[in-house]
Amino acid sequence: MTANEDQEMELEALRSIYEGDECFKEISPGSFQFRIGDLEDSKAFILDVTWPEMYPETAPQISLDAFFNNRISAETKQLILSKLEEQVEANLGTAMMYTLFEWAKENQEALMENHKPTVTAVTLTSSNEATTGSMAKKKEKKEQLTKAQKRRIINRTDNKGELPRGWNWVDVIKHLSKTGGKDDD
Repeated sequence: MTANEDQEMELEALRSIYEGDECFKEISPGSFQFRIGDLEDSKAFILDVTWPEMYPETAPQISLDAFFNNRISAETKQLILSKLEEQVEANLGTAMMYTLFEWAKENQEALMENHKPTVTAVTLTSSNEATTGSMAKKKEKKEQLTKAQKRRIINRTDNKGELPRGWNWVDVIKHLSKTGGKDDD
């Protein structure tokens, strides 16, 4: 079989296995996201997997660059990727996506055992030069999003954090219906 036939067969199998599973997301044929763990779990992470042209004869590209993974430290990400690379090497030449996803689910605790959530808070500082020198600078916290708001943002964007083309077409149509077209002069 050619690489494309193998890819088509594996793609069909993945679609049937993960149909209706909210953890699996097909970005395009040959590009997937798979969430390991529950959304509320601090040890959850998302795998981005892309098939090169000659997959499964060549290794898939795996990354942890999804926005969801920003709270995971670089050391933990490197550990996860190195362990997954070992699994890829062991399964090279065969359809391995299901095997990789299930292996990551089974070994989530071991992969994330040294995980300490990194908190990146942005603070804004403002100072009043007109006040006396005894007053210290005040810090204002950035508005925090709720989990539901973050989930909606993630679900609306693609794997690169960009909104899909035409995402606001309803607003454009609503605006045009209120303002009229060129011929309504």
